[in-house]
Amino acid sequence: MLIHIHPDNPQPRNIKTVANTLRDGGIIIYPTDTIYGLGCDIYNAKAIERISRIKNLDPKKAQFSFICADLSHLSEYARSISTPIFRILKTALPGPYTFILEASREVPKQLKSRKDTVGIRVPDHRITQAIVKELGHPIMSVSLPTDTDVAYYTDPEIMYDVFGKLVDIVIDGGIGSTIPSTVIDCTGGAAELIREGAGDWEHIVP
Repeated sequence: MLIHIHPDNPQPRNIKTVANTLRDGGIIIYPTDTIYGLGCDIYNAKAIERISRIKNLDPKKAQFSFICADLSHLSEYARSISTPIFRILKTALPGPYTFILEASREVPKQLKSRKDTVGIRVPDHRITQAIVKELGHPIMSVSLPTDTDVAYYTDPEIMYDVFGKLVDIVIDGGIGSTIPSTVIDCTGGAAELIREGAGDWEHIVP
């Protein structure tokens, strides 16, 4: 199913359709403030397995991210956040960053890395935020399978042509970006740049 959702004023009916699909174990392709993502309910093991097959990943080795609506989820899914790190998070989010944090017990075992960490994203995108709020908890997310075709990554209609039979919903929220989020590891006591992407590293780190 291809669903058109307005990026500035998401239609509540369509947002509910997407959230209900996630609750039922569905997989979605959805826009963020960086690239389009492939997502599902963090608590649905079968949906996570489906995404792992699409991406050809070993769930135990994969690095999944949690898409949150705001910082309120941090206390649930991450632990041992120092005051300096929290200040960085507050400055950067919502925004095009992924922060690697120590995972709490609330993170499903299937989604914890071997290092017992979790990647947290709070995209500055109204569609994404509306879906998470309607669902009531984060979305598990990965990037789309890589391909040399740029349009494959940016145009939701082409995504639907390619993935329509593998996922339940493709959200058309407009043309997406080709630049991923900036990844920052906060598990070592200080923020460490892992991947430079759309987020300005120097803007958030003192």
